[in-house]
Amino acid sequence: MAGGSLLALIDDIASILDDVAAMSKVAAKKTASVLGDDLALNAQQVSGVKADRELPIVWAVAKGSMVNKAILVPLALLISAFIPWAITPLLMIGGAYLCYEGFEKVAHKLMPGDHHEEKPATPQVKDEADAKKLEKEKVKGAVRTDFILSAEIIVISLGIVSSAPFLNQVTVMVLIAVAMTVGVYGLVGAIVKIDDAGLYLSKLSGKSSVMNGVRAFGRVIVNAAPWLMKTLSVVGTIAMFLVGGSIISHGLPFMHSLIEPLTHGHESWINTLITGATDLVVGLIVGAAVLALVMLGQKMFGKK
Repeated sequence: MAGGSLLALIDDIASILDDVAAMSKVAAKKTASVLGDDLALNAQQVSGVKADRELPIVWAVAKGSMVNKAILVPLALLISAFIPWAITPLLMIGGAYLCYEGFEKVAHKLMPGDHHEEKPATPQVKDEADAKKLEKEKVKGAVRTDFILSAEIIVISLGIVSSAPFLNQVTVMVLIAVAMTVGVYGLVGAIVKIDDAGLYLSKLSGKSSVMNGVRAFGRVIVNAAPWLMKTLSVVGTIAMFLVGGSIISHGLPFMHSLIEPLTHGHESWINTLITGATDLVVGLIVGAAVLALVMLGQKMFGKK
């Protein structure tokens, strides 16, 4: 009897872990859309500081990100437990915000104007006190930005696990929070140092063909680093429209009747392309609409 109970317990645990793994995989795919933008934004936070202070700043922001998620995860679970009806509206608000952020970036590139606030120039560092002050300002700004991005990640994850048992919800949300923080800031640390690594390789001495190849590879890394940042920014922007549009589409019942005829009778990969294209269009429309409202509000009430 005891052996049977133990086997049943092990089976239950295995089932829970299997469910958690499946939900974590789906949540990771959904929230990965924010990753490209998160990487680009946080990698830019170390601009204007000494090379030996880049990683300490990344570490400080990573600790702030964990604090953000320590606040957001319990808050999200409370919403799921007591006002679950609010999950869909919160998801749609988060999706609309993603679309707005993406469209604001596109508008900034295509139509430079006063629809965005001008970023202040990097302050001049005169002494050690100024350097420390600049670091603190950068860390504070990065942590504030991370709070918004973390909220998007947590809300998207909550929408995936909202119907699961409470223990599974807690496990998935904590796993996603930790994995995203470690993944994002681990990659940010690697990105901000990749040019230094390339520079180090390009300056190695030696006359052999192997060393010539290593130096050439180092030069390639140095030249590719700026393009990597640009690519991350572009991919992150497209992902914002795709995921934001997907969230909006799923929250509007009439969108199902519009999309279903388009995907009927096609192979799965074609349906994926059609759905992705539809989400992209929805994301662009919603982003443009929200940006127009923001611009109107700025004109009526001032930028603040």
